[in-house]
Amino acid sequence: MSGRPIRVLFVCTANASRSILAEALLRRVGGDAYEVHSAGIEPTVVHPLTRRVLEAAGFDHEWAAAKHVNDFAGQPFAYVVTLCDDARLVCPIFPGADQSMHWGYPEPASVEGDEAARLLAFERVFTSLAERVRQFVVVTGRKASAVPG
Repeated sequence: MSGRPIRVLFVCTANASRSILAEALLRRVGGDAYEVHSAGIEPTVVHPLTRRVLEAAGFDHEWAAAKHVNDFAGQPFAYVVTLCDDARLVCPIFPGADQSMHWGYPEPASVEGDEAARLLAFERVFTSLAERVRQFVVVTGRKASAVPG
């Protein structure tokens, strides 16, 4: 693998749950081989249940803060991954993005019910993203190692 990390940006509407979870997972699974960020089209604040799920899984989340996708305008990324249909429709084009991908996940914060039901929705998204991120690392790691550096 070349010496430079693979730059990845995860984008969703609020940058409050799905994209933060994906960022945390790729930070852990991909390690120093990736420089990973997340952003929202209409950022709010990181959802408390996002933090709770990360904490329960043993992830540091002090770094997590909702950011606007425009904060990354003009920056090159190897991969830009949208995590909801709304973000997919309006996500800007980033220079150098070899791959724009869409991994559609439901908004866990929109689940109604008691706290247990809402927490379960966040956990399900986290678990699904974990598998997807592991696969992403395998595939992108292979591509990066095939490039002469």
